[in-house]
Amino acid sequence: MAKITLVDDDENIVTSVSLALESGGHTVQAYYDGASGLAALEKDPPDLAILDVKMPRMDGMEVLRRLRNTSNLPVIILTSKDDEIDEVLGFNLGADDYMHKPFSQRLLLERVKAVLRRAGIVEQGEAPEVTEALNAKSLKRGKLVMDAARHECTWDGKPVRLTVTEFLLLHALAQRPGFVKSRDNLMDAAYDDQVYVDDRTIDSHVKRMRKKFRQVDPTFDSIETLYGVGYRYREI
Repeated sequence: MAKITLVDDDENIVTSVSLALESGGHTVQAYYDGASGLAALEKDPPDLAILDVKMPRMDGMEVLRRLRNTSNLPVIILTSKDDEIDEVLGFNLGADDYMHKPFSQRLLLERVKAVLRRAGIVEQGEAPEVTEALNAKSLKRGKLVMDAARHECTWDGKPVRLTVTEFLLLHALAQRPGFVKSRDNLMDAAYDDQVYVDDRTIDSHVKRMRKKFRQVDPTFDSIETLYGVGYRYREI
């Protein structure tokens, strides 16, 4: 099972979530402020991080922002705020999922399972099937090379660091160059049924992907927008 780092300043939340995760077979390391959590995540990366938004010393969004400078680690954001702006910001910064407090422990476990599955981190008995599926999804499209089994992406030989969700979205586009993928198609490719995201979330992920590719190649324009329709990959 997975090694999970939980960062939340609410002791009751830490206790209840830790017990729920451990009952699901996971190991949990807990931290009570953002600065300590970030230091632990950078020193000893887990399989998944769960971050609260409002915390002392450093909030969860800042932890996520700094983490994304160096890591593709799957991240679930927790927040007591019922604010759509915060949710969009979380996805813009590279969160893989988002949950509002209060939430059921059962739902949290399902979200954790879904994110880990998308990241290729699965229960022991499922590993062979998943490994075969990932290997089958490796592809090369012009300057783009994607190795799903290793979660590696390069453009013209240069590495491009993508989150799990970004990798799945790009893979869905690059599988069929020239064919248009609607936002609904891309949601199906990157998210499990338990997770609902809106159109702006997909747009945010695409915007982040373009930015990352343009950091290694300023002329990158292989992800095309068809306004009102969706996106397509143009092979170079």
